[in-house]
Amino acid sequence: AMAMMYGNVYVARVAFGSNDSQTVKAFRDAEAYDGPSLIIAYSHCIAHGYDMLYGLDQQKAAVQSAYWPLFRFDPRLTEEGKNPFQLDSKPATIPLRKYAYNEGRYTMLAHADPAAAEKLLHEAERDIQERWAFYETLANQGTKK
Repeated sequence: AMAMMYGNVYVARVAFGSNDSQTVKAFRDAEAYDGPSLIIAYSHCIAHGYDMLYGLDQQKAAVQSAYWPLFRFDPRLTEEGKNPFQLDSKPATIPLRKYAYNEGRYTMLAHADPAAAEKLLHEAERDIQERWAFYETLANQGTKK
């Protein structure tokens, strides 16, 4: 959000395992942009605590839970009178718990302190809803529904 506020930085959030065509488009657009570009990519890691064989599936679950929304911000669209912010993913289609509890880094707390884990899960869900509302607001700027 900070880079987008400058107004002259191409910014994208991608997850290859969720939407490979959106990822390729973001990289192509970023490379073609005559200015600074920032791509934030979901990168699975062994420290997340699951078999890396399922890394792309976990990326997809992150997007489906709205934990990792996909978007592109292209300042060139402003010059065309279009909204530069494009939200490329849909609202959550799976609960956060289905994504999070695939990973050892989250399940460790659920085993150690179930009440604290449940409380933090609800807080994370609320945070996701707030961020999603923010992204939807950005995506709907200058458009009428």
